[in-house]
Amino acid sequence: MNILITGAHGQLGKELVKQLCPSHSVIGLGKKELDVTNKNRVDHIISHYKPQIIIHAAAFTAVDQCEIEQKKAMEVNALGTQYIAQAANKIQARMFYISSDYVFDGKKNQPYTEEDVPNPQSIYGLSKWMGEQLTRLCHQTTIIRTSWLYGHGGNNFVKTMLNLSKKGKEIRVVNDQLGSPTYVNDLTEMILTLMHKKNGIYHISNSGSCTWHEFAEVIFEETGVNRDLVLPISTVEYKALAPRPKFSVLSHQALLREEIALPRPWKEALKEFIRKEICQ
Repeated sequence: MNILITGAHGQLGKELVKQLCPSHSVIGLGKKELDVTNKNRVDHIISHYKPQIIIHAAAFTAVDQCEIEQKKAMEVNALGTQYIAQAANKIQARMFYISSDYVFDGKKNQPYTEEDVPNPQSIYGLSKWMGEQLTRLCHQTTIIRTSWLYGHGGNNFVKTMLNLSKKGKEIRVVNDQLGSPTYVNDLTEMILTLMHKKNGIYHISNSGSCTWHEFAEVIFEETGVNRDLVLPISTVEYKALAPRPKFSVLSHQALLREEIALPRPWKEALKEFIRKEICQ
């Protein structure tokens, strides 16, 4: 199968290329090779390669920076998605769009289903929600919402905590936001599975949930560092620029309907990630 991946130099893009290459013809394009905000370039590249599947992983994901660079956030996450969707539709390709738990407002107290109506509270969340709407310009679209993503090929919360744990100093981590960590390797495996399933909206995250503080505690514990060095603080105390959903745990109803085995528990996935990071 001929597959084109945007954002191929990001942590998800790198893992997609790695897992797909053995059995498929893969075109992995980073920002330098494909600026998704350049409509003419998008049209040219996609019409040239004529992929059967496009996995649109390119995004502006710096949540706080999106509040500052609002125009860029909308151009990359919304308008860029529109260009990809339109070009995909012209060649009748199937499009996979990677979205986020930030499309929800976080006011619910039970896992968000694929049928729940998004209500983004940040510019990042709004731009990803607009991207979801614009993917519908492609008649064959699968939307994947994921959360708290971490992998080996980029900067993320787990790597930050691993680096801080080496210093043996106290750190303060938010304890009133609840979500589900997601290991990029597991997300990639699920995307590969969905290539053989029907289009729709799917929520993919590792099973279970935690706060950022609990997440950090387990990271410290897994590396043999005293978890008491991780101190809880509130979202208000943290003073982030962009609002975050207080609750963004994702339900996996669509996966269950398709009889797909759910991703493993987040602690199990985290252990594998840390083991691989230490062995590198």
